[in-house]
Amino acid sequence: MTAPTEAPVSRPRLSRTTLLGIGGVIICAMIWGTTWYAITLQMGSTALLASIVWRFGLASAVLFVGCLIFRQNLKLTRAQHLAALGQGAFAFSVSYSFTYASETHVASAIVAVTFASLTFINLVLFRLIARQKAAAASWGGAILGLIGVAVLSGGEVLGAGFDRRAAVGVGLALVATTASAFGNFFAWKGQQHGSAAIPSTAWAMAYGTGLLVLYGLATGVKFTMDLNPTYIGSLLYLSLFGSVIAFGLYFTIARTLGYAMASYISALTPPIAMLVSVTFEGARFGWTALAGLLLVLSGQALLIRAPKKV
Repeated sequence: MTAPTEAPVSRPRLSRTTLLGIGGVIICAMIWGTTWYAITLQMGSTALLASIVWRFGLASAVLFVGCLIFRQNLKLTRAQHLAALGQGAFAFSVSYSFTYASETHVASAIVAVTFASLTFINLVLFRLIARQKAAAASWGGAILGLIGVAVLSGGEVLGAGFDRRAAVGVGLALVATTASAFGNFFAWKGQQHGSAAIPSTAWAMAYGTGLLVLYGLATGVKFTMDLNPTYIGSLLYLSLFGSVIAFGLYFTIARTLGYAMASYISALTPPIAMLVSVTFEGARFGWTALAGLLLVLSGQALLIRAPKKV
């Protein structure tokens, strides 16, 4: 008798939705990979907080107009407004205030790489608060990304000889990343209450902008604007591409494929951000940066293939 042959085990194909989501992730990564440097072009005579206000104020206005043109309902329930307020406070007010501040201390690529830890923080936050379960492969991918961030960021601090400026910059970036995770949680809460992605993002940006204006008025920030072409060009790029397009895609992907997958956009941006930083900021990265980057990308590959659990 001949031994029965085993039927080959076929791997499940990626669904069309997943493939479209991966395409959206790549587009967002391409945009956000360049916005880190664009932020440095906002630093000058205009206060950082004012620059954030101009960026998200313009972006929210564009989203509101877009919703009106395409007849998307802008009315939210009380619960949806509260979720949008939380999303705006953390994702746009707190996170970007610390992001812009961190870029005054370290190269923009270091901040971009630090944001690769967002996936791990998201998984922990959603597990503790929302009781969402993730597959072991998702945790493995997120942990690989986190280790990659630690290797690169640690190498940057060590390379600077434990320079306080570098350590502060990495610390500020980590605070910004954690705030983004809480912003994701409130965006998810809005989704649970039935709010649509684009209208709720428009409201969240408006709320975030309003909170920054109130803080700025209370602390004496001067809301001036630098009218030189470099500042205006970077502002338009950050508002239209880095905010309207990228965040619109990001929160749409998050609702379709989950916030862990969407947040890994932040893990794909480092190669682009590092190339831009080397080209325009004169940054130099050694073997620790390469090792950290490879760990981050390995985690991304593992996360994409991980089965989804709720």
